Amino acid sequence: MSVSTDKAPNSQYTEHLTYWRFSVTSWLLLASALVLMIWAYYGGLENLVHRWEVEEEYNHGYFLPLVTLTFLWQLGPTFARQEFPPSWSALVVAGLALVMFVVGELSAIYLLIHYSFILLLFALSLALVGWSGTRLTFAPIGILVFSIPIPYFLESTITSKLQLLSSKFGVNLIRLCDIPVFREGNLIDLGVFKLEVVEACSGLTYLYPLLGFGAICAYLYHTSAWKRAALMVSTIPIAILLNSFRIGMIGFLVKYFGSEQAEGFLHDFEGFAVFMVCVAILFLEMWALTFVGQDRRPFSEVFGLTFDVVELSPQDQIKVRSLSKPLIACVGLIAAAGILTASIANRSEIKPERAYFSAFPRSIGEWQSKPDTLGDEVLKTLDLTDYLLADFTKPATGAPVNFYVAYYESQRKGSSPHSPTVCLPGGGWQIVNMSRQTFPGTDTRQPFQFNRVLIRKGNSSQLVYYWFEERGRVMADEYQVKWYLFRDALIDNRTDGALVRVISPIVNGEPVEVADQRINAFLAGALPLLPSYVPN
Repeated sequence: MSVSTDKAPNSQYTEHLTYWRFSVTSWLLLASALVLMIWAYYGGLENLVHRWEVEEEYNHGYFLPLVTLTFLWQLGPTFARQEFPPSWSALVVAGLALVMFVVGELSAIYLLIHYSFILLLFALSLALVGWSGTRLTFAPIGILVFSIPIPYFLESTITSKLQLLSSKFGVNLIRLCDIPVFREGNLIDLGVFKLEVVEACSGLTYLYPLLGFGAICAYLYHTSAWKRAALMVSTIPIAILLNSFRIGMIGFLVKYFGSEQAEGFLHDFEGFAVFMVCVAILFLEMWALTFVGQDRRPFSEVFGLTFDVVELSPQDQIKVRSLSKPLIACVGLIAAAGILTASIANRSEIKPERAYFSAFPRSIGEWQSKPDTLGDEVLKTLDLTDYLLADFTKPATGAPVNFYVAYYESQRKGSSPHSPTVCLPGGGWQIVNMSRQTFPGTDTRQPFQFNRVLIRKGNSSQLVYYWFEERGRVMADEYQVKWYLFRDALIDNRTDGALVRVISPIVNGEPVEVADQRINAFLAGALPLLPSYVPN
């Protein structure tokens, strides 16, 4: 790895150039820092690689560290030209990163651990080449951000919205082919065949990898900043529109060639082919942008990666950079943080004793239940510990009350209750009205807030109540739930919790208030039973 220099061998005056290199001790210190990081962050990195393996939208994560190493290696000649003194700011950045790491380890919030690892890489860059050099390493290291999975609660929201958007655009494309089609949420009805746009087909499988690929292209695209930004932003509509096109194409093929077109190898191949079309569109966009603006140059001159070679002459001088004291301090900080977290590695989470929902009463006063179950795919997605799902009816009321409680023994690994407002639209339900109200206190609990949602699909309407029961707290605000989850994981070493959802249909044109009364009457008998199954 080096820099080419043009020299005039027969010239009377030969230019003397100075090149800089790191000492063997500096390389050993850097290697020690990286080994310590892998040791300290092993649990978080193991979780990261596991998600790369099992979640299709993050399979590209294996590729990005290799890209980062390649880009950093390519910068070698640039670092050889200048001294790039280290910066003591590295300690501030390393301290912040390691605080995030320790907090992430204590609370087992992997997102903090993953981002802390990348921030610590920036700290090592500052410790080696200071701010001037880190301006060069910022993009190669920053690309690793696209290898980190999106938080589960945010991913579920994005996935749900992408499912609806892709379904809507896909149905419009099917209709352009004069094929009768009806859509309810994520369900596409072609008459004989029905297609469901599941989470894997939401478009996130394209969007997140394409964002990472767009970042790589932007780094290799040596042109105006606004063109690079436009390239990155354009990956979002490209992924959504091409995924919608894929759904429309599958609908067309299923209509004329059978349901096997939507499954198996052909389905997977279609996904790969569409992603490659997304990549081709990105390259076409970069080529087109070379003709825009004042910095017009051929595409071959503005896109690519150049590896230079250093050719030293006898007159050139090679200097060894002095040993970086900030790097020594960073190694000490990493070792201390690793020892600290290792000392608390055996800290097992508190999981309170509770009764299982299989023992929940089949009758509550006059209310009689009809138990129901969730499908295997739904259970895999929710990743819950225990649940209750049953329709309760009372002779005097007629209409049933659906009672659902999803309990999570631990939310440390990201598994947590999904908000009904995220899931309901996928079934074709539209939210007509949503408000936050207070449920009156009972003999066993204080008054608490809950979310009251009126939903409608076609001529059917339902009233939904839902809230979260988290370690003795009853909350309606999901962001408040996340805050207390973090606080309790860190301080109390406990993350269990549950979602409680109650639904009742609005029948025979009855006023909504009647459904309110029906739900309230049911909860008066059901709420006192909950603490045995959802511990306080």
